[in-house]
Amino acid sequence: MPLEGIKIGFAVSGSFCTFEKSFAEAKRLVDMGAILTPIMSFNAATLDTRFGKGKDNRTKLEEICSRSAICTLEDAEPIGPKRMFDILVICPCTATTMGKLANAIYDTPVTLGVKSHLRSEQPVLIAVSTNDALSASARNIGLLMNLKHYFLVPFGQDDYLKKPNSLSADFSLLPNAIEAALKGKQLQPILI
Repeated sequence: MPLEGIKIGFAVSGSFCTFEKSFAEAKRLVDMGAILTPIMSFNAATLDTRFGKGKDNRTKLEEICSRSAICTLEDAEPIGPKRMFDILVICPCTATTMGKLANAIYDTPVTLGVKSHLRSEQPVLIAVSTNDALSASARNIGLLMNLKHYFLVPFGQDDYLKKPNSLSADFSLLPNAIEAALKGKQLQPILI
């Protein structure tokens, strides 16, 4: 298996409606032999929404990964110096998280984890999920696509009739996108 033994920081930001798909992909990566460590934004780890309770989401992801989640800035800071991961994946990645990364704002466990991870020049893979990707957040997607060590899971409009500005990554392409990013390549086509 091509992902056997690959150490992945599996970061989750607050696109709560995609958690079920994201967690299914985390399980698939573990089944493929990858070693996942969960990283959760403050909101992903604590907020109760109509899609589930924060504590339950954290517990579920920790069970899938068989590891405790990184949920504090203190725990995220050593990611890079310790070279904890071969790749850091943000799945799902919200517009807020992309905006912070594009503008060098590192105030959540996910964004600080990315900053720390990039110290060792390792790849970061973003699985976008946001309702404003083709409006206010388009600029940030463009910026990230042009930064060294950032890659995106191929994405497309998820509901062009009801949410014409919304984009979502095809989470099923996550393993292929990881393999490509580990080789320094962007999986193509990026628009689906």
